[in-house]
Amino acid sequence: MGACMALCSLASCASCLCGSAPCLLCGCCPSSNNSTVTRLVFSFFLLLGTFVSIIMILPGMETQLRKIPGFCQGGTTIPGIENQVNCDVIVGYKSVYRMCFAMACFFFLFSVIMIRVRSSKDPRAAIQNGFWFFKFLILVGITVGAFFIPDGTFHDVWFYFGIVGSFMFIIIQLILLIDFAHSWNEVWVRNAEEGNSKCWFAGLLIFTVLHYALAFAAVVLFYVYYTKPDECAEHKVFISLNLIFSVVVSVVSILPKVQDASPQSGLLQSSLITLYTMYVTWSAMTNNPNRNCNPSLLSLVSNVSTSEPSPTIAPGQVQWWDAQGIVGLVIFLFCTLYASIRSSSNTQVNKLMQTEEGSGSGGSGEVGEDGLRRAVDNEEEGVTYSYSFFHFHLFLASLYIMMTLTNWYKPDTTTQAMQSSMPAVWVKICSSWLGLGLYLWTLVAPLILTNRDFS
Repeated sequence: MGACMALCSLASCASCLCGSAPCLLCGCCPSSNNSTVTRLVFSFFLLLGTFVSIIMILPGMETQLRKIPGFCQGGTTIPGIENQVNCDVIVGYKSVYRMCFAMACFFFLFSVIMIRVRSSKDPRAAIQNGFWFFKFLILVGITVGAFFIPDGTFHDVWFYFGIVGSFMFIIIQLILLIDFAHSWNEVWVRNAEEGNSKCWFAGLLIFTVLHYALAFAAVVLFYVYYTKPDECAEHKVFISLNLIFSVVVSVVSILPKVQDASPQSGLLQSSLITLYTMYVTWSAMTNNPNRNCNPSLLSLVSNVSTSEPSPTIAPGQVQWWDAQGIVGLVIFLFCTLYASIRSSSNTQVNKLMQTEEGSGSGGSGEVGEDGLRRAVDNEEEGVTYSYSFFHFHLFLASLYIMMTLTNWYKPDTTTQAMQSSMPAVWVKICSSWLGLGLYLWTLVAPLILTNRDFS
């Protein structure tokens, strides 16, 4: 409950930041485009919900709540009489499922409402860019309602929603990384042409080599620790195929015809995509129920082997703070913030992300009659991003966070524990293959569709 109060106070700051459309900016806030500030505040809502979810799965949280006189009760109901609540529900994976369910419902609702908004002149654009306090109240209301959901089959059903949504979000993550790599390469090459070319080209070379070196080192470690001579056949296939596919897209990116059609393509992008592919491969293998093929990092460091058939988590206990979960959260944070401020000039990526080439986020603030600065309304002629798709992206991000914080473990309603599952493995591996396919498409599309302008 304290976390909810913290959420409320922080969101009230957000409502102070942006009270109506166009968004009012505090004196300490830099001038910006209305579209950018709106995306940042919605992302702030998502990150706030993530923070609350993390608090609810911290070690000892349930013990601390039980110290409050008359606060916790037993049983299976969520709230009871005399202001008592079931602490097994508001902590652990159950709280993560309910909090992320609320965020997913919130963003999906706005995704439906904002379908086919073309410019800020549409009345629905005022809802998108303002009324933050009321939107926060809606989110809180859905969250409170989510904690009234009875256990039943809720966790099993929502687990599969999380699997599908996370699959789609991993693809979006890779698209954003493609966009980031293209922008990175374009800016550094332009700086090299305008200034000290040796330094900029040396920087490109260093990062490209670093990415490939880390990816190669990861492949070697995968073969050493995540495969066995007589078992782990799936892991051997996953590692080998993703290594081959990464080599293929790297070679394609520097072919003369591809370079002529897409001068912005290069090894920097391919190296970053290769490294991300190896991360997804590792993340998938850590969800294998076969403990012999999925050693914990602690056992790798201490040389202790175990023959447990499947890693499980006790009732109400979720331990997401392993290396895979932490890296996943870091990548999630980067992609969420990047999606909020991005203004890409890459046509292919813009089509995949349902956005348009923007004018950037550095507009000059307008001063109203009341003396307060206002964000620049840069969408009077047309939106710079799809409102509906942006909310759908946050909807998928909510599901991805739910799966990440619960280690992609499947709830077991009979034992009230969490278990690894092969569906999570296949979802991640298939998403890595589809992501590589999308990157390959951004390279070869100008050669195949010669009648289109990809400049």
